[in-house]
Amino acid sequence: MSSTHSKRVVLSAGLAALVLAGTAACSSSGGSSTAFGHKKITLITGVKSDPFYITMTCAAQAEAKAKGFDFTADGSAQWDVSVQRPLIDSVAASRPDGLMISPVDTSALTPSLKQIQSAGTKVALVDTSVTDPSVGITRISSDNEKGGQVAADALAQQMGQKGSVIVISVKPGISTTDARIKGFTEEMAAKYPGITMLPTLYDNDLPATAASQIQSTLAAHPDLGGVFAGNTNTGQGIATGLQQAGRQGAVKVAAFDAEPDEVSALKAGTLQVLVAQDPASIGTQAVDQLAAAFGGQPVQKEIGTTMVAITKDTMNDPDVSKYFYKAGC
Repeated sequence: MSSTHSKRVVLSAGLAALVLAGTAACSSSGGSSTAFGHKKITLITGVKSDPFYITMTCAAQAEAKAKGFDFTADGSAQWDVSVQRPLIDSVAASRPDGLMISPVDTSALTPSLKQIQSAGTKVALVDTSVTDPSVGITRISSDNEKGGQVAADALAQQMGQKGSVIVISVKPGISTTDARIKGFTEEMAAKYPGITMLPTLYDNDLPATAASQIQSTLAAHPDLGGVFAGNTNTGQGIATGLQQAGRQGAVKVAAFDAEPDEVSALKAGTLQVLVAQDPASIGTQAVDQLAAAFGGQPVQKEIGTTMVAITKDTMNDPDVSKYFYKAGC
């Protein structure tokens, strides 16, 4: 999360609608390959307005077109089971050949996904996953636990390896953000005895809540030196809260992802570290794995994608900036 997901900067509804409407309209039946007989594949993302998922959608659309697939995409308006479930039900009714999905919960949607699989649709889990190993022919995601470790190391250096640090994230039960928290907290405990870990807080993916939480934490812990934001929306809220409290830059912030607003915040010094994922690769490889399944070829059950830590000093390097996310195709 996109996970929590997976949970990131929410762009205007109009932009999201245009991007996804364009995606659906640009059905890929005109691709160069007809070997798959115009197989139909659908992508359901975690939050449709999120640049992480927009970047993934754009790459999946391009790869689907190249393979001659009919491609459509949709996504949840917010990170919530009750919002995503109707989208899954709609897909079940249309019975596509392949479904790529970022489930917004590790277990609540499993029965629906198993029903879709039993009807013959190949399911690829992208970004987030479910705990039942029988769901999905492939699972493609960042190594989120490793990403949490990378964030801990980078943030500890920014903090001078002293003070208190807190994690603020979306909600428990999201595979990606749970793994990030695990990696971060274990790395901090193992390597940085001068840093005190405060209990993790959850903001339900609401920036205003994160802003309030960081201000309350500052009041209770004047030695707060760092914050790890589990996703983009949280990072946005933390930055706002620190700015309102007059502590911007004094309290160091490491955030997941590299969406346009986050990149601007990094440049301005509001955020000090971004841990960028590679959503384009996730989208491309998901289409490739479905193509392999359609053709009776071997499918990779688990695929991990690249992550990179970005600071203000490295953000202009082309090998780094290529990981910045898109706001549209």
